[in-house]
Amino acid sequence: MSRTSNIERNTNETQISLRIDLDGKGEANLQTGVAFFDHMLDQIARHGLIDINLNAQGDLEIDDHHTVEDIGIVFGQALTQAVGDKKGIKRYGHAYVPLDESLSRVVIDLSGRPHLSFDATFTRAMIGTFETELVREFFQAVVNHAAITLHIDNIRGINSHHIAETIFKAFGRALRMALEADEKMQDVIPSTKGSL
Repeated sequence: MSRTSNIERNTNETQISLRIDLDGKGEANLQTGVAFFDHMLDQIARHGLIDINLNAQGDLEIDDHHTVEDIGIVFGQALTQAVGDKKGIKRYGHAYVPLDESLSRVVIDLSGRPHLSFDATFTRAMIGTFETELVREFFQAVVNHAAITLHIDNIRGINSHHIAETIFKAFGRALRMALEADEKMQDVIPSTKGSL
């Protein structure tokens, strides 16, 4: 079964084309116009072993907000489409990822219920030209459109770049775990309700 999806979203603010392969090699072709965000999305691809092909054009002359949020929307939609009915997957995933002084934990449930718990305090408002508050905006959009439960906690950290990077790496690894096949649950939806 191929777990891929292609999503396009065109608005007055952004034009986005995204293709993902959940069973990829972690290869990424990212063109968002937001260099630091490309670096973060690359962490999801590499640590989640998800192939991501993304082209986005947005109103960056205003700021990065619309582009980052809309990519989150499209990524959430693509994830929902690619994972299908969720039969035979583990459903839950978690990861702790360090980077020097920073340590973050991400726990995910492909639950069908959107909820984000985000506890990370950045020491700077900007990483280069990237607003740190957009990290939360991206994950909120993913959660809303993938209908997942996501807990993100930066346990410690000083360097804002390190904090963000541990979050994105941990998300990729937790998502990879949740998407893995559960040999004991073949062709079974991992829920007592019978649906997710």
